[in-house]
Amino acid sequence: MSYPIAYPDEGIARQVLTENEQMMLVSVRFEAGAEGALHSHPHVQATYCNSGEFRFVLDGAEHVLRAGDSLMIPSGAEHGCVCVEAGELLDCFTPRRDDFL
Repeated sequence: MSYPIAYPDEGIARQVLTENEQMMLVSVRFEAGAEGALHSHPHVQATYCNSGEFRFVLDGAEHVLRAGDSLMIPSGAEHGCVCVEAGELLDCFTPRRDDFL
């Protein structure tokens, strides 16, 4: 199945790669300077930096992710990011984020 590309915020393109009720894999491409606003959700999220550079805030602590780095985001944790260098994040959610479908 092919999933459409969504543009949730300026400079961000998001595409579901695969999903079932228990898990979802999403590609999120950012232009330099684009921001993923602070938010939280009940899903556990694993984020893998495929390319670029990102400055994440997770529950008030800052983390810099570059290609090959990853970050685990617990359920309910407030988090967001700023893209320093254009790139792609691969986000895995459990359970699936139905609001992305």
